[in-house]
Amino acid sequence: MKKFLMAATLGTAASVLVTTQFAGPLIAQETKKQSTVYEQLDLFGDIFERIRAQYVEDVDEADLIEAAINGMLTSLDPHSSYLPPKDFDDMRTQTSGEFGGLGIEVTQEDGYVKVVSPMDGTPADEAGMESGDFITTVDGKSLLGLTLEEAVEMMRGPVGSEIILMVVREGVDEPFEVSIVRDTIKLTAVRSRIEGDSVVLRVTTFNRQTYPNLKDGLAKQIEEAGGEDNVNGIVLDLRNNPGGLLTQAIAVSDAFLEEGEIVSTRGRNSRDSERYNATEGDLSNGKPLVVLINGGSASASEIVAGALQDHRRAVVIGEKSFGKGSVQTIVPVRGDGAMRLTTSRYYTPSGRSIQALGVSPDIIVVQPPRRPDEEVSEEEETQRNNRSEADLRGSLSNNDNISEDERALLEAEQKKAEEVAALREQDYQLAYALDVLKGLSALSPADK
Repeated sequence: MKKFLMAATLGTAASVLVTTQFAGPLIAQETKKQSTVYEQLDLFGDIFERIRAQYVEDVDEADLIEAAINGMLTSLDPHSSYLPPKDFDDMRTQTSGEFGGLGIEVTQEDGYVKVVSPMDGTPADEAGMESGDFITTVDGKSLLGLTLEEAVEMMRGPVGSEIILMVVREGVDEPFEVSIVRDTIKLTAVRSRIEGDSVVLRVTTFNRQTYPNLKDGLAKQIEEAGGEDNVNGIVLDLRNNPGGLLTQAIAVSDAFLEEGEIVSTRGRNSRDSERYNATEGDLSNGKPLVVLINGGSASASEIVAGALQDHRRAVVIGEKSFGKGSVQTIVPVRGDGAMRLTTSRYYTPSGRSIQALGVSPDIIVVQPPRRPDEEVSEEEETQRNNRSEADLRGSLSNNDNISEDERALLEAEQKKAEEVAALREQDYQLAYALDVLKGLSALSPADK
């Protein structure tokens, strides 16, 4: 018994000794780390005072501090930054759907300003700006070396004023100038229409209007088509959609899913991780769904495409998306400004992180470059139009075997097919999506 107690006591003493031996260096390291941090802060204070006292011109102390804060944040990644009060107000206005500017979403890559995507119907879109363009100068002033916020500030200006951008584009040998007149940007988050027998939902951004616009637009098009039975499916067009609110991306995904995970976010600490699941109810009642994406589809767009792809709810068509798989949290700070800080990455239901990789479409369809309208001679036009049996002299008619109603139905179907075919000249990717949707509809169990 005494031996056992002695052994137990020795064991306890040994464990205490081991703990003390390991804890000592750890405490010393932490103390040294804290000391280094305070030394660096003292260094910052010394430099700040030296600038105030000896710089060749008077400096605004608030501007110096703001620049230091922004430099600290932008050194982390391209999406973290400081938002001064005015920029914070502008950001809140943008998410509500109306603001002044050019209508382009930009990021920074290797020190250059890169266009993520132009927004539909905005001055930048009408001026021909494209996803992937690099902006090198604004009104003759170089953007190299500026922070993203500084570059964006240079592009701001009064509504109605002109701005000249120097643009570098892949596939174009020389940089070229683009003239844009600033305007008030009024974003319609979702535009809906009927193409053939399909509903096309063009989602341009994810702001507070997105889900309500999508829900109302889908219902309106189904009603105009004469009911669900007259709709073969839906095209969700997310091309050149730079993203927006995470809550809206979840709502749009949930609109077409009955159950299952939509997206998960994972931060540095496990307690910061969250999962978002779909709720029962599908606005389309299971109609076939095609999602269109391209290199300008980013962030919230990729959440939607990834969720619908992983659940095999949709066929994703187009080109690989932008690859922004990080989540930014807006933290209001003293002085009415805010800090935009990257706090987590998001993952699709299958566990994919698309950061820097993007969403790969199920079917890759590259949009051909737009060609200028060409004049077609009458002879060429005749050759393009294939002759049929009905064009042959003396061919048998089919008047006895078809009713007027059947003839009208066939003519209506032919007209819809011709309209989709004509669409290939304007938007090849969308026309391809409509063809796929028609095939999915033909294979749908509900139609058998």
